[in-house]
Amino acid sequence: MYRVTKEIHFCYGHRLMNYNGPCMHPHGHNAKVDIELESETLDKRHILYEFGDLKEIVKGWIDRELDHKMLLHKDDPLVPALKKLDEPVYLFDTNPTAEAIAKLIYDQAKSQGLPVAEIRVWETHTSFAAYRGKP
Repeated sequence: MYRVTKEIHFCYGHRLMNYNGPCMHPHGHNAKVDIELESETLDKRHILYEFGDLKEIVKGWIDRELDHKMLLHKDDPLVPALKKLDEPVYLFDTNPTAEAIAKLIYDQAKSQGLPVAEIRVWETHTSFAAYRGKP
């Protein structure tokens, strides 16, 4: 099995609802995302997937949808106030945890036909959450 991984960076703010701890308050992260693709075969160039194409597809989507935005649960009371101020917000049906962000990026990459194996979202240099689809 061949595997390639592309690293992408983006910034976001969020807070967690129904959570008792420091993450219940709005705060930000400089996130790193590892996009891991896998395949049993290579193309005629002997490449699993062109890194530049991978960057354009996934980083382009992250830049448009998530970068420098507040990621919030759709029922978060901050949503109306931020929208009234015309601040950029991305809404989740769940808490916008690193786990939820990893699944969101996985689903987006899969929908683009990428042979994605796993997405890892690093909230800090020492902590990440991952999402992997069923084999």
